[in-house]
Amino acid sequence: MTKKFLMAAVATTGIVTGGIVAAPTLFAQSNELPGQMELSRVTAGTYALDPVHTLVQWDVNHFGFNDYFGLFGDVEGTMMMDPADIESAEFEIMVPIAQVTVASEALKNHLLRPGEDGADPDFFGPEPGMATFTSTSVRRTGETSAVVSGMLDMNGQSGPVTLAVEFVGAGENPMNQKETVGFHARGTIDRTDWGIDYGQGLIGNEVGLTISAAFEKQ
Repeated sequence: MTKKFLMAAVATTGIVTGGIVAAPTLFAQSNELPGQMELSRVTAGTYALDPVHTLVQWDVNHFGFNDYFGLFGDVEGTMMMDPADIESAEFEIMVPIAQVTVASEALKNHLLRPGEDGADPDFFGPEPGMATFTSTSVRRTGETSAVVSGMLDMNGQSGPVTLAVEFVGAGENPMNQKETVGFHARGTIDRTDWGIDYGQGLIGNEVGLTISAAFEKQ
């Protein structure tokens, strides 16, 4: 048996060789991604966020030199949507603040550090809970875009937030066969509106938000 033939046999049958199992290819090869930017693939119903593949990125200016980035994961939420009536869509997104990810462990500790001598914490403190965005209106701005307005509850404060949302793609997730719809959303908030005043004059007040969201139909 030639080497080339042996390798082909292992790849297709999963032969055990030298203690290593060569499994067959999981997915059939295709030039088309499962998700496509086709609105006809979206069906009406209730969707839940896929927490494994949904991320919220934030960025803030540091000392006027550069922007610093961080991420929130394990995001939960729901969406009720009818593609025939986009402006009736409703969203709720819940972000666990304690799950913040940054490159610096010292910075994460500072973000979640309690205040000294009973004072308020500089940022969120050790029990920050959820940041919850609840939509109040959706206004379609294009074939695949909309402006979503809502209220953000965070750090014991509540205030309005507006997000520019773009439809990315829809289709069937090959891992679990669920109908999936994806969006990117962007917005800006003033952190002082939510009581985060630390470092004013050194750290920017404006915080940019970028949300990459995957919703699975329930």
